[in-house]
Amino acid sequence: MASHSLRLLLLGYLGVLSYRRVSGISIETDNKNVKAEEFKEAILSCKHKFSKGMSLRIEWKKIQSQGVSFVYYNGEFTGDLQGRAEMLNTGIRIRNVTRKDSGTYRCEISAKSEEGQRLGEATITLTVLVAPTTPVCEVPSSAMTGTVVEMSCRETEGSPPSEYQWYKNGVALLEKTGTGSTRAGNITYTMNKKSGTLLFNTVTKNDTGEYFCEASNGIGLSQKCSVKRMQVDDLNISGIIAAVVFVALVMALCGLGVFYAQKKGYFAKGSSSQKTNYQSTSEKASILHSVVCLKSFRCLQNSLDLFLHTLPNLICHQYLEIPSLCFCV
Repeated sequence: MASHSLRLLLLGYLGVLSYRRVSGISIETDNKNVKAEEFKEAILSCKHKFSKGMSLRIEWKKIQSQGVSFVYYNGEFTGDLQGRAEMLNTGIRIRNVTRKDSGTYRCEISAKSEEGQRLGEATITLTVLVAPTTPVCEVPSSAMTGTVVEMSCRETEGSPPSEYQWYKNGVALLEKTGTGSTRAGNITYTMNKKSGTLLFNTVTKNDTGEYFCEASNGIGLSQKCSVKRMQVDDLNISGIIAAVVFVALVMALCGLGVFYAQKKGYFAKGSSSQKTNYQSTSEKASILHSVVCLKSFRCLQNSLDLFLHTLPNLICHQYLEIPSLCFCV
């Protein structure tokens, strides 16, 4: 009976010792999500309620996808923060922050007391805000009425991501917010401020002008690309028809030339010496006619393709004025 009581007393005493040896402490921070502009300073706070006489061990770590690395260890900074960071009690002030400093940081504090080792930690996220750079704009120099035209504007350095505003002749373009005939009569384009695209489903001569794009994300100054001009012209149908007729005449003359040469016997067989001469002449004539005919055929084909592709669009959009029925687009 006495031995059993002694055992219970001993187990209780060991339990008290284990409880006092390591216990948690409360660590606080002023801001768990710190945002700072690039090349300025950022403060990561980490506060505790220990008395000044206690022996503290302070460590700061950066948590990354590839693992955890020390930022402040054994009384000094390490890595990228060396030389541009300082301790504020148990917090950190980082000078001249860069986009590489963005990430999750963890403050860890341990203290020895009469009750044993005490531990606590706090996690802070640092986001470095970066102003946009000059965007790259793509604007076609020319286009034909009735065709589809898309302009693009993009920059990749800004954080948070930039939004984009297009301008025509120095005036900001409006987003398409209306519906029905009002929208169709006043706005012929679709502007996406997130992606930076400016889309004309059926470009008209009224869309001729000087365009540029501006990128902004609320950090620093907005940036814009250089001004580029787009010229929209009507399709020259008479010119295309004239070109088709001209090439057709060239091909007809080419065929008549070959027929005439055969009729005159330029390709006929003769004596060995004449045969050689005729062969050489016929080969040269054949090559010449082949080249001329091939070039004429290609020119005719290109002209017909352009004519057949563009004419239905022009008629469909400008005369029917029902874009939803224009299956030829």
